Amino acid sequence: MDSGRYRRGVPEQPCPAPAPTLFTWEFATDPYPAYAWLREHEPVRRTTLPSGVEAWLVTRYADARQALADARLSKNPQRHSESAHARGKVGIPGEQRADLMTHLLNIDPPDHTRLRRLVSKAFTPRRVAAFAPRVRELTDDLIDAFAARGEADLIHEFAFPLPIYAICDLLGVPREDQDDFRDWAGTMIRHGGGPRGGVARAVKRIRAYLAELIHRKRAALGDDLISDLIRAGDHGDHLTENEAAAMAFILLFAGFETTVNLIGNGLYALLRNPEQRARLHRALEEGDEGLLATGVEELLRYDGPVEMATWRFATEPVTLGGRHIAEGEPVLVVLAAADRDPERFTDPDVLDLGRTDNQHLGYGHGIHYCLGAPLARLEAQTALATLLRRLPDLRLAVEPDALRWRGGLIMRGLRTLPVTWGE
Repeated sequence: MDSGRYRRGVPEQPCPAPAPTLFTWEFATDPYPAYAWLREHEPVRRTTLPSGVEAWLVTRYADARQALADARLSKNPQRHSESAHARGKVGIPGEQRADLMTHLLNIDPPDHTRLRRLVSKAFTPRRVAAFAPRVRELTDDLIDAFAARGEADLIHEFAFPLPIYAICDLLGVPREDQDDFRDWAGTMIRHGGGPRGGVARAVKRIRAYLAELIHRKRAALGDDLISDLIRAGDHGDHLTENEAAAMAFILLFAGFETTVNLIGNGLYALLRNPEQRARLHRALEEGDEGLLATGVEELLRYDGPVEMATWRFATEPVTLGGRHIAEGEPVLVVLAAADRDPERFTDPDVLDLGRTDNQHLGYGHGIHYCLGAPLARLEAQTALATLLRRLPDLRLAVEPDALRWRGGLIMRGLRTLPVTWGE
């Protein structure tokens, strides 16, 4: 008998594994083991982020769902007890200087209720459904550009341009200006990988362009989302010029990077799980679109595009997961951890495209549920189905450990995804 395991006749509990190191490059490559440790040992944990800001990380599904819908957790960065927001450490870099704060990710009811109601009048399910042919056209055009070559980087040549051109078309950005938007969006999506201050400059340029575009469209309304935002604001209640610009900006910002990551992460997951990919390909060949729909939901759960929900701040003392959060302290809900919680999902680390009991949190929960989710789902379903049909022998061109993930706190996405096909 190992007497070292006993004290006064009572068996000692085995010591837990040491706490994982967060926010390293190794962590970015595969954060899920660290999140599993947090769920088990410290499901609500106070952590110092790479920026130096201290925040609470919420990793269990039940706590995450509660936090996402808790009215005591404000979206307004001004509720932060520290002055970090003024230094650009909380929120989207550059948005405060560019006067882009009045969007749905930064406000609470009743202002949030009013703005979401107005934007919902413009960003309707009917408009998204009517946009499907254009998404198919964009998808085929992008694949045409590299299909004969036998190799491509599916991030830079496919997952990135598809949603940026799609959201530009939807907003009503003229075709001749869309390459500028692609450049600005590229700067934003690189986060720390670009020149110092590049994100803030890109945000400022987008803000200036949107202000000028809104001014032009007021004089000649068209059949596009910005024109509909203006129309929604011209009947009784209204959007101010700043609100319209901020809403167009956040639809652009939130509507393209999440979809880049959804398509990129989804393709990577399918390439790493060939039996699930073959299952989806067979269903598509048989004309069964049902597995495509459940499959995109499973890809959102399994390795979704948004690792952490955007910032929340306690407006009063809050108890969450047995921990006491003081007024003004930031809370980050870790969607990636919650969506692999074994207390909620059977075999959560297994990719199952046919999973039906799948109330994942990939697009949030409660009043801040992602307004653009239907568009992202449309783009992802179209992109995955078209690529699998046209390039059925797609395969990774490098070993998985050669791939790198973009830095950043909120989003999760690959820098590149080199693939080959054919002989």
